[in-house]
Parts: sequence; C-alpha cells; structure tokens
Amino acid sequence: MTSTIYGGCSISPAFIHLHCLLITQPQEALTILFHKMLSLRAPPTSFNCRRFHAGALERRWRLGRDCFLSFSHLRGIGLGVRSAKSEMAPFTAAEEENLPEGLQPELMPKHVAVIMDGNGRWAKNKGLQPWDGHRAGVEALREIVELCGKWGIQVLTVFAFSTDNWIRPKIEIDFLLNLFERTLKSELETLAKKKSKTNNVRISIIGDSSKLPKSLLKVINEVEENNTRLQLIVAVGYSGKYDVLQACRGIAQRMKDGEIEVEEIDERLIEQELETNCTEFPYPDLLIRTSGELRVSNFLLWQLAYTELFFAQELWPDFGRSGFIEALMSFQQRQRRFGGRKS
Repeated sequence: MTSTIYGGCSISPAFIHLHCLLITQPQEALTILFHKMLSLRAPPTSFNCRRFHAGALERRWRLGRDCFLSFSHLRGIGLGVRSAKSEMAPFTAAEEENLPEGLQPELMPKHVAVIMDGNGRWAKNKGLQPWDGHRAGVEALREIVELCGKWGIQVLTVFAFSTDNWIRPKIEIDFLLNLFERTLKSELETLAKKKSKTNNVRISIIGDSSKLPKSLLKVINEVEENNTRLQLIVAVGYSGKYDVLQACRGIAQRMKDGEIEVEEIDERLIEQELETNCTEFPYPDLLIRTSGELRVSNFLLWQLAYTELFFAQELWPDFGRSGFIEALMSFQQRQRRFGGRKS
C-alpha cells in the first residue's frame, strides 16, 4: 500500500479515508477506529485524534475521549482539520459552566500566560489587512478570558504589544494602540454592567508606558478593577529584558536612598520590583504560544524559569476553545519537579 508524505509524516490512503469520515460521518469513523484499536496490542501513535475534538464533534465523542488521550504527544503534525470557529456548533450553558471532561480541577494552572501570535499572518492568509487580524485576535482573547473565569484559572497574562513591535509600520502601530484603547473602554463598560462570576475580571497593565498615547494612558489609569475572580494582566510596551532592567533600577535607587544593603538583595526582593508584583501569582504555570513559533520572544524572562511551555500550530484567531483545552490537557499530564526528583 502506498503512502502520502504530509507534514513530515507518512499517511496511508486508509488513514486519509478515515480522516474524511471523521469530518463528514463521525459515528461511522469512530466505529471503524475502535475496531482497529481493539485489534492492536499497543495504542496507535501515527496521528493525533485529539486534534478532532472541536465544536460539535466533541460532544459526540464523550464516550471515547479517554481512548484518544494517548495520542496527545503528537500534536502539531499539520493535518489542518480543526473546524473554523464560525462552523462550530454552540455548547450548552451547562457544558460551558463545567470543566470539559478529562480536565481535573485540582490540576488546573493558577496562572496562564499567552503569546498571542499570528494575527497578521491570519489576515494575510485570508487576503485581509493586518488590522483585520488584530480585530479577530481581540475576539479570540475575549473567548479565552471567559473560559478562564469559568474554569477557575486565577491569572491570565497576555502579550499584547512588545517593545520590539515599535519597528512595525506606523499605520499598524497606531491602529493597534487605538484598538487596544477602544477595547479597554468597552470592557470597562461591560464590567460596570455585569458583575456575574464569569465577568468578574480585574485588569492590570504592565510595561513601559513612556511611548503610549496620552488618551490610552488615561484609560489605563481608569482600568483597574477591584474584582478578584480572574486577574487579566495585559503586557503593553513590555519585554522581559525591560522588566529586569527596571527592577534593577528600582533596587539601585532603594540602595542609594539607604533603604536596603547589598546583602539584602535576593530573589524575593527582585520579585517585588518586577512588573508582575501586581499579582499574587507572578510565576506562570503554563505559557501558550500560537502560530508554530518555538520561542518566548523576550516575554516574562525571569518569571518563566519553571513554566511549562505549550506551542500550538494554530494562528491566534483560530486557537479558540478546543486549542485551549488541548493546552490544559497537556499541562495536566506533565510532572513538575522544579529542579528536584520525584520519589
């Protein structure tokens, strides 16, 4: 039997046939798949079935979810079959309020950080302008914020604008900052009207504000909320190097003022001077980066020392609920030793 090379993997015609059935006739495909699995001595590892857990299909596959978990380590082979967000069937209110099946509440991360990468490429692939990608990225962020609030994640930090982004075309920068300002205003109005548990969000802004427009700075000064269910930290004009540099300057000034001695400088003191001192949980448990790039791009360099990393192939506007579930599933399957050794 001949095979097709796709995304670096050898895929047989039988698999391609099964792939098509999973999209068009999921029940029939599951029947074939389970019969195949029963005939094997070991779980198959040629493809990642969990990539198909999207939209309406996820509800139809509740009984088979445990069987699919063994394929999670092969994420990212590029089969390109995840449904578009607009094609996904809506979940019921009961499903959205509860953790998805397979996620354990006691293993949920307290702090998730996200590098929302790929807005521009998403727009380019669709023949749109870069700002259309940024608009789509804002909608994707709203969905993830809502899910964090429902699933008990306490802090979400997103990389909205890096200090390195200032080299982009001025028209794109101006649009991005204006979009950020309008979004903050809109969210302030929403927070003022809605105080339910899924909308109880405290917004904090970190980063170098020296180059930001005055109108945006005014909104930022008004944006802090006293709610505590979910803290959304938005990094604007931020970089990990900048954060460490401003912390060093703060400590040096305190030494100059006679407040501290050299011997008193330790990790705790540095943590107090970092921009993430605005939260009770400054160290992310999980970092998610979309768009297939495998780097942290000068984001939270000190804070990521023992963070679990998850790199998704999807561009940020396409990441969505199913991608977030997959990242959380991957996180919960890891052993976090923090330099030690499990007994």
